[in-house]
Amino acid sequence: MKYTSLPHTDIEVSKICLGTMTWGKQNTEEEGHEQMDYALDQGVNFFDAAELYPVPAHADTYGHTEKIIGSWFKKNGNRDKVVLASKIAGNGDYTKFIRSTGFSRESIIEAVEGSLARLQTDYIDLYQLHWPERNTNYFGKRGYTHDISDHWEDNFHQVLETLRDLKREGKIRHVGTSNETPWGTMRYLEESKVHATLPRTITIQNPYNLLNRLFEVGLAEVAMREKIGLLPYSPLAFGALSGKYLGGRMPEGSRVSLFPRFDRYTGEIATEATQKYYELAQANDLSLAQMSLAFVNTRPFVTSNIIGATSIKQLTENIASIDVSLSEDVLKGIEAIHGQIPNPAP
Repeated sequence: MKYTSLPHTDIEVSKICLGTMTWGKQNTEEEGHEQMDYALDQGVNFFDAAELYPVPAHADTYGHTEKIIGSWFKKNGNRDKVVLASKIAGNGDYTKFIRSTGFSRESIIEAVEGSLARLQTDYIDLYQLHWPERNTNYFGKRGYTHDISDHWEDNFHQVLETLRDLKREGKIRHVGTSNETPWGTMRYLEESKVHATLPRTITIQNPYNLLNRLFEVGLAEVAMREKIGLLPYSPLAFGALSGKYLGGRMPEGSRVSLFPRFDRYTGEIATEATQKYYELAQANDLSLAQMSLAFVNTRPFVTSNIIGATSIKQLTENIASIDVSLSEDVLKGIEAIHGQIPNPAP
């Protein structure tokens, strides 16, 4: 395994982070425990969760992923071996069963306390805001359209104040964002620069893969200049970049077959791009999955690549991507395809 540090900290994390959002829906508690055992044995010491998980979110499975992690900690007593990240859910139609009070002080405190109880731990190493409260162009939107009906009021300062207080209490150690934009990222940074007592956001968890490199437009410069680490999610594009959906296939039990609305990466143009990446990988004796993950692993703005799997076989291949080196010819081939079909799945 390779390691780096969470930006602005002395916390060492593996360059591969274990994603957990299928546990409690597609994976059982036993399978979740098996994945954590295997990942830790391979040197993966960074796990990412959320109060919302598993996904798709539903009231009857709310918090189940965190409960599975908590039962694993209790069984093994190895909390000290893991750098643990979790998140508060943002506003949305599919999170109303959790709460509809956004990032108010009461909401953040409630969310942190709930996660701590489910995770059976006293602290969370990295606490993240799952997506912005305001209306913006996250989740599949290419551009920003201002919504005059959005009555959101700027509360960056108040949010950071609450997180500061939780940090002082020792319940969280550091703060990050997710599905955030360049403007939002800089606003959080501005508040912590002007007000020295407020915590600095150190990471941003956004989608990033061969079919969606929009992070490179604006946010990559922010990440490099401000030293905020990207924790990319969906590096295999919901499994599309394994090649399993090519040729019109729809494997039984696959994510898109179970949840058809997760078709973000399997549209016609995205599939055309995936086919080209598949052919490039085959020509260079690589699996498409490992080529795709290796590309993400080596981006200079990436702190740790969040991989997910529903089987140990998938997990084994995904973690092993850390040892895959891409030649200059492969990297040039990737850029050529990206030039032909840029970001087909925003």
